Amino acid sequence: MTPDASRPRESGAGGEQGAEGGAGTAVGGAYEGQGGADPDPAAGAAHGQGVAAPDGAVGAGTQGPDGVARREGDRLRFVGAATRRIARGIDLDEIVLGLCRATVPTFSDAILVYLRDPLPVGDERPVGPVVLRLRRTDRLRPIDDLTGAGAGTGTGAGTGTGTEGAGAAGAAGELDFSQLPLVGPQGDLPAAELCEIRPGGALAEVLRGVRPVFGSAAGAKDALPELLGSEHPIPRGQRAILAPLRGRRRVIGSAVFLRSPERPAFEQNDLLVAAQLATHTALGIDKAVLYGREAYIADELQRTMLPDSLPQPTGVRLASRYLPAAETARVGGDWYDAIPLPGSRVALVVGDVMGHSMTSAAIMGQLRTTAQTLAQLDLPPAEVLHHLDEQAQRLGSDRMATCLYAVYDPVSHRITIANAGHPPPVLLHLGGRAEVLRVPPGAPIGVGGVDFEAVELDAPAGATLLLYTDGLVESRLRDVWTGIEQLRERLATTAQLTGLDHPPPLEALCDDVLDMLGPGDRDDDIALLAARFDGIAPSDVAYWFLDPEETAPGRARRFARRALTRWGLEELQDSLELLVSEVVTNAVRYAERPVTLRLLRTDVLRCEVGDDSPQLPRQRRARDTDEGGRGLFLVNRMARRWGATRLSSGKVVWFELPLPGTPDRR
Repeated sequence: MTPDASRPRESGAGGEQGAEGGAGTAVGGAYEGQGGADPDPAAGAAHGQGVAAPDGAVGAGTQGPDGVARREGDRLRFVGAATRRIARGIDLDEIVLGLCRATVPTFSDAILVYLRDPLPVGDERPVGPVVLRLRRTDRLRPIDDLTGAGAGTGTGAGTGTGTEGAGAAGAAGELDFSQLPLVGPQGDLPAAELCEIRPGGALAEVLRGVRPVFGSAAGAKDALPELLGSEHPIPRGQRAILAPLRGRRRVIGSAVFLRSPERPAFEQNDLLVAAQLATHTALGIDKAVLYGREAYIADELQRTMLPDSLPQPTGVRLASRYLPAAETARVGGDWYDAIPLPGSRVALVVGDVMGHSMTSAAIMGQLRTTAQTLAQLDLPPAEVLHHLDEQAQRLGSDRMATCLYAVYDPVSHRITIANAGHPPPVLLHLGGRAEVLRVPPGAPIGVGGVDFEAVELDAPAGATLLLYTDGLVESRLRDVWTGIEQLRERLATTAQLTGLDHPPPLEALCDDVLDMLGPGDRDDDIALLAARFDGIAPSDVAYWFLDPEETAPGRARRFARRALTRWGLEELQDSLELLVSEVVTNAVRYAERPVTLRLLRTDVLRCEVGDDSPQLPRQRRARDTDEGGRGLFLVNRMARRWGATRLSSGKVVWFELPLPGTPDRR
């Protein structure tokens, strides 16, 4: 009896039950239907051709020369429809699912797909023994399984692989699944889950031969038990086909096609069909693995070029988000950064390299590194963009990007912004008002020959600045300015819900901004950087100029002592005076213009000494006979942190001391 194409099937071992299945019947090896619900009308023209008698004999529609020609035409149409179904898959699971759906029940009653574990990529050579893992199984579901929970549904849909009713199905005249190695005695995984290929064994020889073979062939008699497990019965005669899956360079797995005893056995031409299915599947898997590896590398490349964590500069709190684009374009060139600068300032950077590729991610990394280097030179924002523009031109004539560079000073409560073709930032005030900052638009980086302008704006305490890339506000469904206005309204609404007397939590604000993205709004990757301006109160800042003369260290100690007394930090007097004296002494030795001394009281006590000498101090171990060289050693031992930064006009040496009653987290 021919199998009923409307009967349900079971699947397992790593695949989900799909709604669409293979439709059609097999008559003496001919294929009626498409085996995968392929929409091609030519592929479906075979449906309904040929008639099978109840006892399984071939009907009049398939006898004689016309019947043979019809069967061969059906076979070709089936192969075409099945390969199209397989080719529709993009990732590994979709390709294997396409093979299973295309072959069951049209070509076979059951299929088992084994793939190498792990799958080799490109020219990788396996290390150690070759292991095959059962990736997926698919089969017709016995009718008696429907008497349970699935009975009466009319669809027969199910995902189980239980054994109940398998014997009764054969007694009722349905397919006898007792001879198919689909389920173990306790209803465990179909056949063997893992198979280690023995060098020189029967399975190794069949796989090396590449061509599909019947289960009754000389080599396959021992190869199938090795693959499926010796405890599982193997169908007799030509009711099993073992088809190696060979990719571009090596065998990557195998597929086993099975037919029940009530169904006509495989024919010689079925080996050609199995070979076609195996070839298309293996090549598709090869492409999927290579694509997956490339996407993974590009994704990791981009993520490693983004900051692992944001710094915690004084007077500002930071939060960030990065979302890749849709699965079809996960790699882009968006980036963000926060760079601490001398004087407790911080540079805020966000940029977007045009394109979605590994090249875009690599260029993004180069531009981000360049921006960090330029920021450490303490160049003005417009100068930073100018040098980034030159660097982009050196990378190539078509290397273009947008970038916004801002420097926030918590002491003056001001922010300086320069823009290179990037969407303008949005400032959320403490009272709930959100405004799009008017900054010069500028030209994208890489255009060349364009001057960049900077604008200096107020940055009041409690305000939040939002920097973002165009993926947040632009999509196929809306233009960029519509998206910017929606973002501004979203920020204002969030602030009103939180309360006008205090700003919304920074992390929650970032999440709420991303929630504005709807279906169809994810055409590009998104970088988001939010900065909450706390600032430093003027009463917590002390600033002096010291002439480069021998009396400067003594004056610096007196100034520091007065500031500590005003702030009630007399406990730090001895430590601060000693360290200030050492650092100011070094500065005076090389300076030609007045030396600056600044103390900042925040969660720590920070001291900054600036001079016009570009030479950075280096800590060294002084010899017993040396009269100097121990100043930085003392700073390193006594300060919580210290450092030196080169400026365009000299350098700044700074150190921090913990406040009394706070832990010393050195």
